[in-house]
Amino acid sequence: METRPFETKHLDKWRSNLDSCIRCGYCYEHCPVFKDTRWESNAPRAKMIMVYGLLAGKLEPSTYISDKLSSCFYCGRCNAACSSGVPLTDIITDAKRDFQGTGFETPGTTTGTNTDCALCLACARACPHEARDFINGKIVTDTVKCQSCGICVDICPNQAVATNLSYGTDRSSLNREISTFLEQETAKAIVFGCNWSYYPDLQSSVMDPAEELEYKILINMCGGRLEKPLLLEPLLQNAWGVLVACCPDGDCEHDGNLKAKIHVAGLRELLKEMDIEEDRIQLVQVAHGDKTGFQAAIDTFMENLNKLGPLNHR
Repeated sequence: METRPFETKHLDKWRSNLDSCIRCGYCYEHCPVFKDTRWESNAPRAKMIMVYGLLAGKLEPSTYISDKLSSCFYCGRCNAACSSGVPLTDIITDAKRDFQGTGFETPGTTTGTNTDCALCLACARACPHEARDFINGKIVTDTVKCQSCGICVDICPNQAVATNLSYGTDRSSLNREISTFLEQETAKAIVFGCNWSYYPDLQSSVMDPAEELEYKILINMCGGRLEKPLLLEPLLQNAWGVLVACCPDGDCEHDGNLKAKIHVAGLRELLKEMDIEEDRIQLVQVAHGDKTGFQAAIDTFMENLNKLGPLNHR
C-alpha cells in the first residue's frame, strides 16, 4: 500500500491549546495506560509534549511517537482532570489522523481482527463509532475512529478480535488478578469498576488493606468489555459474588453500560436456573466522581453477600 508523507495538517490548529498546558501532571494520575506501565512516556502529559515537539520541528515523526499517541482508551479522565482545559483526547485523535496512512502509523490500543474471523459482521454492526468495515473481503479497523471501547471484542463469536495493546485490560490479565486475589483466605468478591464512572482517587491511591481484604476492585475501560466468561470466572474460583459498576444510562459514549446490563441479567438468570442465588452477581450504575455512592453500593453488596455466605465451602 502506498504511504503518504507525514504532515501536521490536523494538529496545527492545536498550537495555542498546547501552550495552555502547564505540565502539572494531573492527567496522568487517572490514565489507565500510565497506571499499567508507570512510564512517563505513556502519560497524557508526555503525549502533549510529543505533539508540541512535532509541531515545533523538534521531533521527527516515528513509529515510537505514533505508538505512544495511538495508545489511548478514550476514557476521558485526562480531559476531566486537566486544570488548563486542554482537550487531550481531541488532540490525540488528530495526531492519529495525521499519522494515518504514513509509514509511521501503528495500531496502539485499537482493535484488530485475525484469520479466525467468520465474517459475520457482528462487530461492524455493533461498533458505536463506525470504526469497523468490510473491505476487500475482510474486516478493517479505522484506527482514527476506533476508541478502544472493546465492544467488538466481546461480541465476536470466534474470539477473532483483540486489542492490539491491552495494558492490563484484556481478559487474561484480569483473570490473573482475579486468581491472585482469590487465593487469599479472606477474599470474597470481585468488583468490576468502570474507569470513567468510579471514583477518581482509586487510580493513584491505595485503600486501607483492612477495607479491601474481602473484595478486590478491578478496573475495566467500559462495561461493554465485560465478557460473560470474565464475569463468571470469580464464581468458578469460589468467590462469593461479583459486582459490576458501570455508567448511568445516557452517560456512556459507547453504550457499554447497556451491554453490561444485558450480560448481568443473563448471568443472573443462569444462576437462578442452577439453583444459585442470583444476587451473587449484581450491577450498579455509578455517576462520574460519585465516590460516596460507589462505596455505599459496595458496602451494601458485601453486607448482603455476607448474609448469603460462601458459594462453595473452601
